[in-house]
Amino acid sequence: MSVEVKVPTLGESVTEATIGEWLKQPGDAVALDEPVASLETDKVAVEVPAPAAGVMGAHQVEVGQTIEVGTVIATIEDATEGGETTQVAEREQAQPATEKPPAAAPAPAPAEDDHTITLSPAVRRAVLEHGLDPSAIRGTGKDGRLTKEDVIAAAKAKKDTPAPSVSAPAPAPTLPPASARLEPVERREERVKMTRMRQTIARRLKSAQEEAALLTTFNDCDMTAVSAAREAYKELFATKHGIKLGFMSFFAKAACLALKDIPAVNARIDGDEIVYHQYVDISVAVSAPQGLVVPVVRNADALSFAEIEQAIADYGQKAKDGTLTMADMTGGTFTISNGGVFGSLMSTPIINPPQSAVLGLHRIEDRPVARDGQVVIRPMMYLALSYDHRLIDGREAVTALKIIKEAIEDPMRMLIDL
Repeated sequence: MSVEVKVPTLGESVTEATIGEWLKQPGDAVALDEPVASLETDKVAVEVPAPAAGVMGAHQVEVGQTIEVGTVIATIEDATEGGETTQVAEREQAQPATEKPPAAAPAPAPAEDDHTITLSPAVRRAVLEHGLDPSAIRGTGKDGRLTKEDVIAAAKAKKDTPAPSVSAPAPAPTLPPASARLEPVERREERVKMTRMRQTIARRLKSAQEEAALLTTFNDCDMTAVSAAREAYKELFATKHGIKLGFMSFFAKAACLALKDIPAVNARIDGDEIVYHQYVDISVAVSAPQGLVVPVVRNADALSFAEIEQAIADYGQKAKDGTLTMADMTGGTFTISNGGVFGSLMSTPIINPPQSAVLGLHRIEDRPVARDGQVVIRPMMYLALSYDHRLIDGREAVTALKIIKEAIEDPMRMLIDL
């Protein structure tokens, strides 16, 4: 009996997907609910679970093919009733005993030198004194033995032999031209089809540039106070809440202050209407294997620092594991993107439609700044707020970014809602 494997429901407004990878090949044993294929949607990768245990049947669609929800993509052959289960059994076969190779015969001892040179004490002393090799001297004594005179004559002959002249160093060889010396270099190219997610990212970013009136305002932020607060309380924070205290929660809370005071930054355009959100759902840009994704921290304005940090950490882990769901990605009224973790000094982030603004964070570096008439070194960060000028005026954008800057430079503002 065969059981059909169909494309599951993928989420609101998502009607199709692309086969990204087959996780099971025909003939592989499959357990109930074990992933057999990976689908790529516009936002996330979704695994297709096996509807029954058995053996993977033939694939009915190929990798890269786009299919709709409900499409049959493969079959599972029933292991019990189908009778065609490929048993995955251990096959431990006893290896035939092999005879030990006979021990190698010991190497014959080297034969003694038949021409051992016997030296008298006087000859031995002369050889050592002049540093000569007795085997290289022709003996004139009885039976060809060396005499002291033979050694002295050999030493005199060695002394009279002129040393080889030291000639000038040979000129360096002339190298042929580089074009003649270089071996042919293999110039390769690789053509890889864009994943569905990357295609969607490209399409949405281009659409944002074409439809929105994008503009970016910048400011710099002194990170001294927030860095000191984080350093002072990070151990207590981790002990109490079981999560590290990062900078992102400070910026999320600071952004909530700004969005509350400047509602247009937290709004969106819908046709000829403006939708003002009375809540703050912050999309946090996270790097995933398939590309940049933006899961949503919902009701960030009502969350504590620990709850924000925990939500971001959970999303980061899910992004690495490839387990983000459509629900994790849906919505969002404002985005924070931290390019500083990759070393970015300054950038102009692009809004995430239909949102109207995005805050770009960058790396922290010590820079000279003027404080009370003195030049001091402070940890500084450039902040960038890109916004849709169709909805947000320059005054509103600058004011919102200034509120974020002031809250970070004086974290007490976040506690007393200033």
